Amino acid sequence: MIADIEIVADGVVRPAAGDPDRFDAFIPSPCVQNHAANLMPLANGDLACVWFGGTQEGMSDISVYFSRLSRGSTEWSPAEKLSDDSRRSEQNPVLFPARDGTLWLMWTAQLAGNQDTAFVRRRLSRDNGRSWGPIETMFAEQHGRGTFIRQPIVVLDNGDWLLPVFYCHSTPGRKWNGDEDTSAVKISSDQGKTWRDVEVPGSRGCVHMCIDRLDDGALLALFRSRWADNIYQSRSGDHGRTWSAPVATSLPNNNSSIQFTRLGNGHLALVFNDSSAKAATDRRLSLYDEIEDELPPVIAGNSGKTDGRTAFWGAPRAPMTLAVSTDGGQSWTRRNVETGDGYCMTNNSRDQTNRELSYPSVKQTADGALHMAFTFHRRAIKHVRVTEPWVTRAAGT
Repeated sequence: MIADIEIVADGVVRPAAGDPDRFDAFIPSPCVQNHAANLMPLANGDLACVWFGGTQEGMSDISVYFSRLSRGSTEWSPAEKLSDDSRRSEQNPVLFPARDGTLWLMWTAQLAGNQDTAFVRRRLSRDNGRSWGPIETMFAEQHGRGTFIRQPIVVLDNGDWLLPVFYCHSTPGRKWNGDEDTSAVKISSDQGKTWRDVEVPGSRGCVHMCIDRLDDGALLALFRSRWADNIYQSRSGDHGRTWSAPVATSLPNNNSSIQFTRLGNGHLALVFNDSSAKAATDRRLSLYDEIEDELPPVIAGNSGKTDGRTAFWGAPRAPMTLAVSTDGGQSWTRRNVETGDGYCMTNNSRDQTNRELSYPSVKQTADGALHMAFTFHRRAIKHVRVTEPWVTRAAGT
């Protein structure tokens, strides 16, 4: 039995024990389960964090929550609930500060554990998240294909907006389990009024597409792998109109989320679990093993399978690792942010049987600091602040 870890979710940002160059906080939340954080610096200098919380992923009490670290403050604000659908599990919130001053909040809404029923909603704020407009449908529900998001919109040098999405395809005769998921980008040339869809070729199993610009103007995309083998990458040289088929990098992936961002000096910062299925001694059937519902499995359609691979669930979600690249993602210097056994054979938070460190977000603020937020044992969202030299000093570079 692993001893329980005390979590003081009071929002106070404190120096980490034994490390004067690191600061930690647990963001306040009233929820038993907290997961899928996304950070975003706001136009007024505040740092915002959104995530989903409730009793357990897939349950209808899962909603979107918002907290802010005001500029100059050392304490996160109490969590504010921003969605409340009594029928759907509302997940994977993302923030986007548009150049006209509008702050977009986007998230998914699904029935129970059926990600192939998901569609995307949004709310808009004109005052940096102090107040919000009505809930709207951004991308409508489609029969047999759920639309999911996880990563923020990227604004290109030609003014286009790129929103990475992934599609959760129904599989004939059974519940969704991720085997057929594919990636795409939605492109808007009119500030989000209309969108066109560009699929990423050969992207089956590659999800959570995260995009940023390289020094040469090309776009780099990194992906989570349903196969729990490696982080995959794809590139575009034409403002996202076409993409290369994803190929495996040397970095591992455990079928859990990643995120990277371009820093002010052109370097890249990546947060991920430095592990894969190779570290797993067991596996789950699906992400939602504990969730029961009355929806029948899909009984029509073409599975579209191209090989015998299936999604691997249950690989340890630890350690939480921060990596920096100075050469456009060709090589990475790594340092662990949090360690543990990463046990995630269950999503259970009420009984404290999940010990994953997962779903990280990383952003740089104007002062050069690197901020990370990630799931801590599905019980809380942990915030960590360091600088790029914190990584490179540890590696001796």
